[in-house]
Amino acid sequence: MNKFSMSIPGSSGNLGPGFDSCGMAVNLYLTLHVEVQERWEFFHESPYLPPVENDADHLIFQTAKQTAERHQKQLPSCKVVVESDIPLARGLGSSASAVLAGIEMANQLCEIGLTDEQKLQYGTELEGHPDNIAPALYGGIVFSAVTEERIEHIQVSTPELGLVVHIPDTELKTEKARQLVPESFLRNYASSASAVSNVMVAALLVSDYRLAGRMMEQDLFHEPYRAGVVPNYELIRNEAKKAGAFGSIISGAGPSMISFVPEAEGKLVRDHMRRKLPDYKIAVLEIDMTGLQVGK
Repeated sequence: MNKFSMSIPGSSGNLGPGFDSCGMAVNLYLTLHVEVQERWEFFHESPYLPPVENDADHLIFQTAKQTAERHQKQLPSCKVVVESDIPLARGLGSSASAVLAGIEMANQLCEIGLTDEQKLQYGTELEGHPDNIAPALYGGIVFSAVTEERIEHIQVSTPELGLVVHIPDTELKTEKARQLVPESFLRNYASSASAVSNVMVAALLVSDYRLAGRMMEQDLFHEPYRAGVVPNYELIRNEAKKAGAFGSIISGAGPSMISFVPEAEGKLVRDHMRRKLPDYKIAVLEIDMTGLQVGK
């Protein structure tokens, strides 16, 4: 294809105890308009994106080039206009959406014919884990497990579940947040943490969102270690619950947090939290169920 557009949703990784294996697509989008031309040019048209300093250093370009070379293809030069609703370094999947954009750009330009499973594999290799890549690709809430043969995954539908996102005006790099989490856990501790995760998954499958919310807030894998660098962590959990939320989690590595709410009560929770945190960007979101989309 010589000219096309694509849209990729942002995502929230972990969902509390689903550390590195569970993620959710949200209706914030990275959008690319791609057209073949004689030289590479990237244009950013979003206040969330920094100025383009060097086209060759762009994450999307680097990922596309690597994907093309993996299949012994020559990537043609393009003009790429990038739009984004996804704030950077806020735990909302900005890097995963860019990585997936690069993979899909190479797939379209070089007519590679990648399967979704290959896109998931390539993205996971670059990201290190599938919890953001999988929902950005497939949409919905996706549980993933990396095995020796492949990446197993399943998409879960969650009707009547709404989201309220709390985005502070501070960044938190994933690398820094990951350093706070222990390299290993004792067996009994890991068993308890895994049990919490199992019950959360089961609760989501049967639409018992109150139980799911309670389990999200009982995470033992990462939130206890990251809570100290996430602004207003306890305030958001406590006040959102007072306003009717099922539970609140650190979104990805943070510092944003997401509250799970009854679908009809999103605005009520949002307005309550805006009064408590006037310096935050607080918005009602939806779970994106379509994932990566490509069109002319």
